[in-house]
Amino acid sequence: MIFCLFFTTFLFSQSPSTEKEITLTGKVVDQTTKQPLEYATIILKNTKTAKISGGITDEKGLFNVKTPVGNYEISIEFISFKPAKFPAQNITADKNFGTIKLSEDNKSLDEVVIIAEKTTVDIRLDKKVFNIGKDLSIRGGNASDVLGNVPSVQVDVEGNVSLRGNDNVTILIDGRPSALVGINGAEALRQIPAEAIERVEVITSPSARYDAEGTAGILNIILRKNQLKGFNGSMQLDLGIPERYGSALNFNLRSKKWNFFTNTGFRYNAVPGNAFNDSEYFSPTAQNARVVETRNFDRLGRSLFTSFGTEYYINDNSSIVANIVYNYGNDDDVNTNIINRFDRLGNINEATSRIENESEDEKRVQYTLDYVNNFDGKGKKLTASLQFSSEIEDVLNDIPEIDREINFLDEFENVIERQNEDSALLQIDYVHPIGENIQYEAGYRANYRDIFNSFFLEQTDFKNNKPTEILIDNNFNYKELVNAAYFQYGQKFNKISILGGLRYEHTSIVVDQMIISSPAKRNYGNLFPTLNIGIETKEGENVTIGYNRRIRRPRGRSLNPFPSRSSETNIYTGNVDLNPVFTDAFDIGYLKRWEKFTLSTSAYYNISRDNWESIQENTGDITDNGDAILRRFPINLSTSKRVGFEFTLNYKPFKIWNINSDFNVFHVTTNGDYTNPTSGFTQNFDFENTSYFIRLNQKISLPSKTDIQINSNYSGPSQNAQSKNKGIFSMDFAASKEILKEKATINFNISDVFNSRKRMSTVTIPNFTEQYSEFQWRERQISVSFIYRFNQTKIDKKKNGNQEFNGGEEFEG
Repeated sequence: MIFCLFFTTFLFSQSPSTEKEITLTGKVVDQTTKQPLEYATIILKNTKTAKISGGITDEKGLFNVKTPVGNYEISIEFISFKPAKFPAQNITADKNFGTIKLSEDNKSLDEVVIIAEKTTVDIRLDKKVFNIGKDLSIRGGNASDVLGNVPSVQVDVEGNVSLRGNDNVTILIDGRPSALVGINGAEALRQIPAEAIERVEVITSPSARYDAEGTAGILNIILRKNQLKGFNGSMQLDLGIPERYGSALNFNLRSKKWNFFTNTGFRYNAVPGNAFNDSEYFSPTAQNARVVETRNFDRLGRSLFTSFGTEYYINDNSSIVANIVYNYGNDDDVNTNIINRFDRLGNINEATSRIENESEDEKRVQYTLDYVNNFDGKGKKLTASLQFSSEIEDVLNDIPEIDREINFLDEFENVIERQNEDSALLQIDYVHPIGENIQYEAGYRANYRDIFNSFFLEQTDFKNNKPTEILIDNNFNYKELVNAAYFQYGQKFNKISILGGLRYEHTSIVVDQMIISSPAKRNYGNLFPTLNIGIETKEGENVTIGYNRRIRRPRGRSLNPFPSRSSETNIYTGNVDLNPVFTDAFDIGYLKRWEKFTLSTSAYYNISRDNWESIQENTGDITDNGDAILRRFPINLSTSKRVGFEFTLNYKPFKIWNINSDFNVFHVTTNGDYTNPTSGFTQNFDFENTSYFIRLNQKISLPSKTDIQINSNYSGPSQNAQSKNKGIFSMDFAASKEILKEKATINFNISDVFNSRKRMSTVTIPNFTEQYSEFQWRERQISVSFIYRFNQTKIDKKKNGNQEFNGGEEFEG
């Protein structure tokens, strides 16, 4: 952390070049289809200094390159296309090259296809884009590992995702809600292999085009859909310690009218973990004054992920894409909990062990049909999407508890759990530009979700000679239909861009719980205004201002009033009266580009009303072992205010050394009181918390086609009204080497080098208990990957110019 702060200070001490800069702009399209070419490379060669610089096009095919006045040879290149070359010319003022049309290089179709490496972090005005291609540390990993390296994003030790410290983030797949994210988002993300992901978009000030769900913002995971001409692809094999095997295959076959693509991966992973819990109870009459638990998790996971799709090009400007994604997972876990119970004098009351033998099967499938019509290729666009997805999770858990002192089976529990989700989505978007500076957009989305959950628990008490008894038997069904329509208007005035919109969402929900005679129904409609402003203050420098209104809807487990158990002493109940949380979010950003580095900063303020708080209290009941039983449940309790500052930095001090870093600090203020309706005891939930996190990713290119990468992360201490968490530092290391004439790569990776990715926290319930706990979901892992590319090879940076550029500066809605 000290190094990161010192390094940041060093950067700001550098004086940026005062040499006059000019701006080169234009648009690159496919000559045949008129489609924009994203990630086309603009290469500038200074004829006097021989220095190479340039940029890349955005998803609209647009480029905006800043460079000093000079004499340049210019080349525009794209994979499998003939380059467009401009002879040396003296450029002293801004220049627009207009529309540059590239034609396909038919000769190259019979040769090796060149695949360009994309920059790791692409900073744009309205979002940050993290491209997966160059990140060595996540090869052989999963979507959770990918998100852990994305700017502004944190993934905690349990796999829960947060954005700028706020855990209410919406995760989309290809711009849409998806069952691939799952009912249990953390577990579902671990089932998606990193090799299936092309990029992740971080959108902190979404426009009206996007769902209003997610008070923190949106993470959009884009899956790979290769479109290179001919037949090409890659194969990957993985080995690791602890026991880890994996394989991945992706390829595509494209002709003039058809494109077929697939990504398939298999994983066999042993994932050991551990936990420790020390609970002290304050009541003088407590049977067990102290309970110490030591847990070991022996998890074995198997998963298959496959995505298969085809695109048919109706004509030069329209196409249809059909895609099927299938994911199957099977886990066999043995979790051992050693429990020692002590009286107030420190004498042991009881020594037991609980062994959870858990088997889990997960199946997810998604069908998507997309239609795209670009009309005349001048910006007018119609898209329509239809999607259906389904998820099934079955869990069987046998839990014997044994008295270790006499080796006697005290009790036996059997847990059967099932979760199903079916969802359907219809989405239509229409974009209509007027001239070059005005754009209208409108759209409609219907999103339906049907979630079913059943929880069954039976117990046989051998210690007290009691027969088998059903403790919990509950079925819960949640149905939700959200109809949404939006309109937005964008206009550019010289150096000022404005995008304003209004979205209306109507929500209908039905909550059906077995113990309630009639289902509970709710309907509500809400307006969500958005406004994004971009100002180019001077060349290479931009300011953004954003406002949007967001919502957090309660669903599923949060509404189920019937109890479920995470352990014998911890019960969770939902709240059928839980209301949605509404948030007003404000954001001011600043983007500055120098010759060697790009800096993006942002100050943000969020205020959430009727915020949820998780209350943990004593039920007054005890287990057969004398342990107090705690209940946790959510309520609308507080007003929460969050103010923060972050910056993201791309810096290349030397040709061989590339650095990406981001820093986020935020302060949360919450006000609210909770009164227990039974005891009348009132607890004040007012608290203030300042926390931060720092990420420093470094990649160094060595001789002999060798790269190393070091990723360092530190999450600062945090707290709320009932708990305090210590800071967490972790580091990942990776190295890769190109072999077989750059047709193959060997990758070596150590995840969590110091085995320090562990949560340490203290929970205090006044007048009842204080609990200290440690939790490490996954221990250090070491892996080796072999990647072989057929009809592909990595591109040489000298042949492709400098690939460490940033994307365009447009708003995308």
